[in-house]
Amino acid sequence: MSDTQLRDRTEGYSAARTDTVEHEHEAEREELVCPECGGNVVVDESRGETVCSDCGLVVDEDSIDRGPEWRAFDSAERDQKSRVGAPTTNLMHDKGLSTNIGWQNKDAYGNSLSSRQREQMQRLRTWNERFRTRDSKERNLKQALGEIDRMASALGLPENVRETASVIYRRALDEDLLPGRSIEGVATAALYAAARQAGTPRSLDEIERVSRVDKMELTRTYRYVVRELKLEVEPADPAQYVPRFASDLDLSDEAERRARELLESAKRAAIHSGKSPVGLAAAAVYAAALLTNEKVTQNQVSEVADVSEVTIRNRYKELLEASDAGVAA
Repeated sequence: MSDTQLRDRTEGYSAARTDTVEHEHEAEREELVCPECGGNVVVDESRGETVCSDCGLVVDEDSIDRGPEWRAFDSAERDQKSRVGAPTTNLMHDKGLSTNIGWQNKDAYGNSLSSRQREQMQRLRTWNERFRTRDSKERNLKQALGEIDRMASALGLPENVRETASVIYRRALDEDLLPGRSIEGVATAALYAAARQAGTPRSLDEIERVSRVDKMELTRTYRYVVRELKLEVEPADPAQYVPRFASDLDLSDEAERRARELLESAKRAAIHSGKSPVGLAAAAVYAAALLTNEKVTQNQVSEVADVSEVTIRNRYKELLEASDAGVAA
């Protein structure tokens, strides 16, 4: 490239940059000018308003305060209240206050580390993990919270259920309910209780499938934890299972609505007492699919709900009888 071409290109870049800067300044001047009288505009942060200092026009109001929600009157109080980093969470044994060293063997620029640096980072990771768990109680908690997160992921439970299960397990650990019981058993019981409290219950069979303990130990530990911690867990409502079953079977909103109506009729007739809520929900979904002319077999519902076809047929007849009785009344 010749000197003349280089000079022309440089002048072109400079001119374009100058135009851009001038446009930015013009935009800033337009923002700081009152649209009514053209006067100066000032921001009143205490009221959250942008006001014209000449005519008093309120140009903007209810602006967002991006500062902290606390107040401090001296530097010591400011240092005490100031906080940075991610919010604390009960899903980690140290509530997320410690530092994790990433597993990628790359530096801040994305370049691979040398073999010596990789060995050094591996040693640092090992010592970091050792320092994060100072005693047996923290190691216990770390293992249990890992189990809760694993099972909740397999069951598709939301984060609020995981948080609640973590709190329940922490309470059980603080009140010394672990001796004589396995960590996996108490963690599974905590997750089962949390799912029921949050209105997103899972059946015992579903929980057992992803847990490392059998159903007998799960039920025994669950009753013990609920009794000792005085947890308020309402009986599972069959209607809480309907959306998940309907979604897995690709049923319409109309079929889901009919299933809820059938369950309401069953409650009024008091035939739900002593029956498995999962079986009632499965039968209601099957009956609603037939009433809305959607092709669903008992076998498909049985696989989704994890109940036998015999149970579906028995509950199906009872639901239709209760529905007919409600219409006749």
